[in-house]
Amino acid sequence: MKVAVPHETFPGERRVALTPASVPPLVKAGLEVLIESGAGQAAGFLDEEYVERGAQIVASRSEVFAADCVLQVRCYGANQQQGASDLELLREGQVLVGTCDPLGAAEAAQKIADRGVTLFALELIPRITRAQSMDVLSSQATVAGYRAVLLAATALPKMFPMMMTAAGTIAAAHVFVIGAGVAGLQAIATARKLGGVVSAYDVRPAVKEQVESLGAKFVEIELDTGDSEGKGGYAKAMDEEFYRKQRALMARVAAANDVVITTAAIPGRPSPLLVTADAVQGMKPGSVIVDLAAERGGNCELSQADQTVVEHGVTIMGPTNLPGEVPRDASNMFAKNVVTLLLHLCSEGQIKLDLEDEITRDTMAAHGGQITNARMRESLGQPPLAPKDDAGQAAAQD
Repeated sequence: MKVAVPHETFPGERRVALTPASVPPLVKAGLEVLIESGAGQAAGFLDEEYVERGAQIVASRSEVFAADCVLQVRCYGANQQQGASDLELLREGQVLVGTCDPLGAAEAAQKIADRGVTLFALELIPRITRAQSMDVLSSQATVAGYRAVLLAATALPKMFPMMMTAAGTIAAAHVFVIGAGVAGLQAIATARKLGGVVSAYDVRPAVKEQVESLGAKFVEIELDTGDSEGKGGYAKAMDEEFYRKQRALMARVAAANDVVITTAAIPGRPSPLLVTADAVQGMKPGSVIVDLAAERGGNCELSQADQTVVEHGVTIMGPTNLPGEVPRDASNMFAKNVVTLLLHLCSEGQIKLDLEDEITRDTMAAHGGQITNARMRESLGQPPLAPKDDAGQAAAQD
């Protein structure tokens, strides 16, 4: 079976789906690995390095998409403008693996399904213990949390650590992290390493211990959060009254901090509004907000995706692809996740779809010409698949 990696076409995307170090396990498993020439260059990986590890370099994109399985960082769905030209290269029976925003752009996945392609959406990897090494959302969120703090430190007109100098004592920067998922916890750890005084809040009380283990203070807000955690440990959407009370309390905490980093996102839904324009106005001039939820509207009312704006003297940054700014390590982590999943799917050098397996079943978004994921079908207004007629039954017999 041939597995191929094309050059990423999304603007500013410097990651690559496979790195040279990730090639040997696939070759050992009996797979032939093809890499489009220059695909890894932006991440610091040369064609020669891939060849040394057992891959073949191909010159054209059409050769890449002629492979049995194509691996991408951003499939069509997560790259709808530039990725549209790839649709005509897809063919029936092919396997496509990558991120594709399945819950936010299910209609794009339907176009892939219409081509007869079996699509594995990496965002759908179940959050279970044996799938942790395949979880691209977690690995890339680690990079985003780290990078967010560095951006804030660069924009802040003061230093993070407390310093005792001949010119007097420099007070430490105060950092408030909203959302203690993977990105938030990494932001806490990085801000602490830089010397900041860190506090954090999450709607899920269960993360308090994790926050405090990193040396940060967990902000207690007296709200009913008993039903705040959904499947896989993600935060659930709450009602508007809950968010109204939360925003009022959040504004007071934000005003006491120099940096606010927001990470609160709900899969397939607009980001909850947590920091209002009035809250921004109440912050100290020179303060910085880094909104990691800007791609879906932002946690801050004044955020603009991929823009840096200054309002009321506060710098507000809305980056949407921080892992792409640290492409070498982000690619290494992404490739490890993808290879682990691919080897899980393969047997005797071929992909075998075992729909009794939770990882295979939940990650597969399309097969046999139709969307197979229940949540995606619901968002498209499609009825649930009948157990005896769904694509998984056919897949299990392949």
